[in-house]
Amino acid sequence: MSKTDTEINTRNALSRALSSIENTELMEKFLIDLCTPAELRALSERWHVARLLDKGEQSYRDINAETGVSTTTIARVARFLKDEPHQGYRAVLDLLKG
Repeated sequence: MSKTDTEINTRNALSRALSSIENTELMEKFLIDLCTPAELRALSERWHVARLLDKGEQSYRDINAETGVSTTTIARVARFLKDEPHQGYRAVLDLLKG
């Protein structure tokens, strides 16, 4: 098995583990164990930015001023939200909207 196959299998195993957790408290505990504080902060910030961008009410500079997240990260989140083929942000935002 190649390194790429191993990476894909490992990522799939993580995705299965995450998707099996239905309890918010357990998910938070798992993420705290899984991630360093900096990684968890980065993930949380990106998700916050995605939600703000989805509302469409603020500029990148406004979001930067409110959150402290760099405009580079905000632009990256915006690109993945709108242009990239994965559409993970969009799918989860829409799922949570019901």
